[in-house]
Amino acid sequence: MRRWKSIAAIAALAVVAGACGGSTASADPTDKPAGWLDAIGEGEGALNLIIWEGYAERGAVDPAYDWVTPFETATGCKVNTTSMTDSANGVQLLQSGEYDGGSFSGDASVRLMKAGDVAPVNVSLLDNYANVFAGLKDKSHNSLGGVPYGVPHGRGANVLMWNTDAVTTAPTSWDPVWEGGSAYKGKISVYDSSIYIADAAIHLMKTKPELGIKDPYQLNDEQFAAAISLLEAQRDNGAVYWGTAADQITSFASGNLVVGTTWQYQANMLASEPKVKIATTLPEEGSTGWSDTWMMATKAKHPNCMYLWMNHMMSAKANGQATVWFGEAPTSQAACDYAETISPGHCTQFHATDEAYFEKVWYWSTPQADCADEDAATSCKDQDAWVEAWTTLRGN
Repeated sequence: MRRWKSIAAIAALAVVAGACGGSTASADPTDKPAGWLDAIGEGEGALNLIIWEGYAERGAVDPAYDWVTPFETATGCKVNTTSMTDSANGVQLLQSGEYDGGSFSGDASVRLMKAGDVAPVNVSLLDNYANVFAGLKDKSHNSLGGVPYGVPHGRGANVLMWNTDAVTTAPTSWDPVWEGGSAYKGKISVYDSSIYIADAAIHLMKTKPELGIKDPYQLNDEQFAAAISLLEAQRDNGAVYWGTAADQITSFASGNLVVGTTWQYQANMLASEPKVKIATTLPEEGSTGWSDTWMMATKAKHPNCMYLWMNHMMSAKANGQATVWFGEAPTSQAACDYAETISPGHCTQFHATDEAYFEKVWYWSTPQADCADEDAATSCKDQDAWVEAWTTLRGN
C-alpha cells in the first residue's frame, strides 16, 4: 500500500475522486466517421480533459505520483483538466465543445457513443493497446459494433466501508446501509447521484427476488418503485450524501459518518489517518462499480494530443501509477508489474486478473427505455426518469 498524505493536505489541495473478453484488432469503419484518425501527427500543444479527480496527477500531493508532467515533457501537450462531479456533469461538459475528451464511466460513455459526441478510436495507432487485458476490450461501455470508442483506464468496485470502532462486527452484506441501518441513524454515507438507484436494485435482487430484477440499471415500473421506496427509507433514516470524495473523507475522518458506500480511493486516503480505523469489503450481494474509458470528443480541437494521451495512459508506468493512486485494477500485466514495484500486492488486492471477482460487479451503465434490448417486450425507466426521481428524493 502506498503512503498517503494527511487528510488535511488532501482537503486543502482538493484532491478528490470525482471518478469481458474481446478482440484486440482495430475495426476500421468503411465510411470514416467524424474524428477518425488515420495517423497521429505532431501534438497541437494543448489538451483539455474532463476527469474523475485523481486521474491526472502531477505530484501536487505526492511527488512520487506524477504521470502528467512526463507526458507534457515528451509531447509538448499542456494538460488542462476539469473534474466532473458525476457522470451527468461529465456528459454536459463534453457536450459544451470545450474539451478534447475525458475519462468516462459506463453511465456516461454509452450516452456519449449513442449521441455521436465521442469518436471511434483507431487503436492500431496506439502501441500500448495490444497489452490491455482482453477482458477490458470490446465491451458495451467502450465499443459499438465491434469498433472501440475509447481505451480502458482501470476498473473497480464500489465497496462498503465502515469505521471499525463504531461497527464492531464486520458486515458481509449491504444491510447496514439499508434495513439494518437504524443503529447508525444519521451516520450512513450515500453517493449523491441518480446512478445510486442501481445500488438499491442490487440489494433488492437478493432480498426481494420476486421482483425479477436481472439488471440493476434496467428497471421496469414495479422494480423502479421498489428501489425508490428503499431509498426513501434510507433517506428518512438520516442518510448523509456525498458528492465529492473529499466530503466523504472529511466526514469519516471526523467520525460524523461510520458506514456507507465508497470508492477504494477514499479508503486509501483514510488509511493515512491514525485516528480513524476503517475497513472495506465487497458484500455478498455484489456491487456497482466502474470500468472507465478514455474517450475523444468528436469535435476535439487537439486530436493528436488526445491520441498521445490515450496511448500514454495505457503505458506500464502511467497506468500503474494512476491505478495505484486511485485504488483500482490496472489494465495490463505490464501495468500490474510496474504497480507491484511501488505498491506490492496491489494487483492481488484489486483483483486485476480475477474475472470471477468482477462477475459480481455491475459496471455503471445507462438506464434505457428499451431495457438495453431493442427486442424487449417491456419498457424500463430511462436516464431522465432516474434523474427526475433522484432529484425528487433529494428535494433538490
